[in-house]
Amino acid sequence: MSRPLIPQPLTAAAFAPFGEVIEVSGDPDKIINQGMCGRHHDLAKLDFADGRAGISLFDAKARSFPHIVDMVERHPDGSQAFIPVSGVPMLVIVAEDQDGVPVNLMAFVSQPGQSINLHRGVWHGVLAPIEKPGQFIVIDRIGDGSNLQEHWFDDPYIVQSV
Repeated sequence: MSRPLIPQPLTAAAFAPFGEVIEVSGDPDKIINQGMCGRHHDLAKLDFADGRAGISLFDAKARSFPHIVDMVERHPDGSQAFIPVSGVPMLVIVAEDQDGVPVNLMAFVSQPGQSINLHRGVWHGVLAPIEKPGQFIVIDRIGDGSNLQEHWFDDPYIVQSV
């Protein structure tokens, strides 16, 4: 048996319990580089228990609908940001935590120009660019010890197309 999940557009308000939507909105906080560049400052909170921030590049294979979610993961020791380089939208799966178990899954679809930062310990699906492969900058914790917990569902979720 599977459970249906309908994705919704990614908005800062809807995503706030899970992290930040990183995107340009409004006027820049500061104009720099001899007036040629607007800086939209400090758009996400990087949060690490220990270790340091690292920048990695991920090459992710395309996903399509319907999309099966049989596992979610979380990183208890650090936040994790996904910044698309190739402009491909991504499917973002998140869940609330109830006594160490993911519940109330939600699905979002990013729009061009949107990135995300997942708060430390938030259950989330795997990186899933939609329809085309994508390259992503990932900013997350680099340090000793395991920073990964997985939860496998007995009854997977099926994300329907938008």
